[in-house]
Amino acid sequence: MQKHFLLNLLFSMIWVAVTGQATFINFIFGFILSYLIMWVVSARNTDQRYFKLLPRTIGLVFYFLFELIKANLQVAFDVSTPHYFMHPAIVAVPLTIKSDLGITLLANLITLTPGTLSLDVSDDKSTLYVHAMYVFDKEEFIAHIKNGFEKRLLEIMK
Repeated sequence: MQKHFLLNLLFSMIWVAVTGQATFINFIFGFILSYLIMWVVSARNTDQRYFKLLPRTIGLVFYFLFELIKANLQVAFDVSTPHYFMHPAIVAVPLTIKSDLGITLLANLITLTPGTLSLDVSDDKSTLYVHAMYVFDKEEFIAHIKNGFEKRLLEIMK
């Protein structure tokens, strides 16, 4: 898998060198083009993890950016109005992820989103305690975490 990624980067740099335009957009175009070519060429190869992992990782990044913007707007609106709409709570989120890396990534993604903060993980790694500013329904909040960040992380960490 690392070999595929490094090869993809190499082909992208070759694309930039051949076109003579050392711009970020041209590099991204070369990366996407080389990814598609590598995918077509290795269609019969049994190791297809890279070609599944990269789109899922990009999906996680875009999902995080969407959640980041949404949370920033919610907090900014709440701070700029005279009435506060906050309903703070500490919620125990049951975890499906069991690896230390997965729990750390999930906790950091939650903490980096404004209005939420990962507080602690239970000793048996089955529960993540999260403080959130806007919890109107605990079950809905838990479902949002599990069907959002955790689901996407599980798809990547398979």
